[in-house]
Amino acid sequence: MTIPLDKLSDPAVRTLLAALNANDQAAFQAALTPDATMSDDGTDRDLAEWTDREIFSSHGRIEVQTEKDNGRKVIADYRNDTWGVMRTAWRFDVKDGRVSRFETGQA
Repeated sequence: MTIPLDKLSDPAVRTLLAALNANDQAAFQAALTPDATMSDDGTDRDLAEWTDREIFSSHGRIEVQTEKDNGRKVIADYRNDTWGVMRTAWRFDVKDGRVSRFETGQA
């Protein structure tokens, strides 16, 4: 069963994922700290390059299935035009109300 994004427990995660689904790159960037970092399948990636390729230019969408750790860990079905649908795990670090790091990978 999908958890509506507006029902996610952590407001920073909720804002970031809503921007992702809206394909709103400016809102996505605003939901991140200026020094935010990320990793994909355990390897640190360039945040701007990765988000452009995996989210914005490929029309990424996320449907959260479960959340733990007060909304900072989610299992989700993630889809984009490049890879189709994948079951993914996401973990978020939050600082001052914005996401400072996220880690994603196959679940």
